[in-house]
Amino acid sequence: MDSVRIVGTEQLLSLHSRLRSANEARVAALLTRRIRRAAEPLQADLKNTIRTLPIRSEARRPGKRGGPTATTRPLRATIAEAVRISVRTTRPVGARVWVDRWSLPSDLQKMPAVMNSANGRIRHPVFGNKRRWANQWTTPLWWDKTVRQHTPRMTAEVARVLDDVRRQIT
Repeated sequence: MDSVRIVGTEQLLSLHSRLRSANEARVAALLTRRIRRAAEPLQADLKNTIRTLPIRSEARRPGKRGGPTATTRPLRATIAEAVRISVRTTRPVGARVWVDRWSLPSDLQKMPAVMNSANGRIRHPVFGNKRRWANQWTTPLWWDKTVRQHTPRMTAEVARVLDDVRRQIT
C-alpha cells in the first residue's frame, strides 16, 4: 500500500527557498500547520474507514467448530491507530499520510496492504495453525478509494495555503 503524498513540487520548492532566504520561521511554522490541517480530514476518514471496514468470512462447513477470536487485540482498531501524517518543508516538500507499519505488532505489519488488495481477500491460518487456512473478504482497494475522494479538496486547500503564504512573504 502506497502512502499518500500531497505535493506541488515547483510551487512548494520555490516557496521554501524564499522562506529560507527571508528567514521566516513563523511563516514556515504556519505553512506546516496549515498543510497538516489540510491532511487531517483524510487521516480521520481513513481511520474511520478502517474501523468500520466490513470483513466477511466463508461459511463454516457442517461439523466445523467456531467461536470468538483467541486474541483480545482488535485488528481494525490496531491498524487505524497506525495511520500517520507527516509534513515536511525541506526536500521533499509536502504532506504524507501513511500506515506506520513499525507501530503495528509484528504479525500485523503486512496486514494493511493485504486488506487493501485488488480482490479484497485476506487469507490467514486459523488461530496460527499453519495446516488450517481460512479466507475472509473485505472491500477491495478501500484505501485508494478514500484517498481519491479527498484528493481534490486537499489539492485546493494546499494551493490556497501556498497563495496565502506567498502573499505574506512578498
